[in-house]
Amino acid sequence: MYNDSLSSYASVDNLTMPGRGIEAAVLTKAARKLRECQDNWAMDGQDRKLQEALTYNQRIWTIFQVELAKDDHPLPKPLRRDILKLSAFVDRRIFETLASPSPDKLDIVIRINENLAAGLRGSPADGE
Repeated sequence: MYNDSLSSYASVDNLTMPGRGIEAAVLTKAARKLRECQDNWAMDGQDRKLQEALTYNQRIWTIFQVELAKDDHPLPKPLRRDILKLSAFVDRRIFETLASPSPDKLDIVIRINENLAAGLRGSPADGE
């Protein structure tokens, strides 16, 4: 019952949250999924969880790429170009990790997600 209530709250929160807040929440969730994989690297079933976390991250960054590539996107072109370059880096790191899994390969993607989420929220990332 508690999980149902929590799910309902999360759904309403997502419907009422402004765009940047949703993006920040999704990036934070993505970072958390990767951090959980790092923290439980040797556990049974970890391969499946890592695959899910990396796929989740890849989907997020693909959505960013599609949106940023649109000519009518409101961000300035130089900023869009820089974020697209960052997304290409994240893609490469995800593919490298899928090909040869290692917990330390997740660090940079986690930090990028956390810092971008903090920027979207207008607050510094943890530790800064």
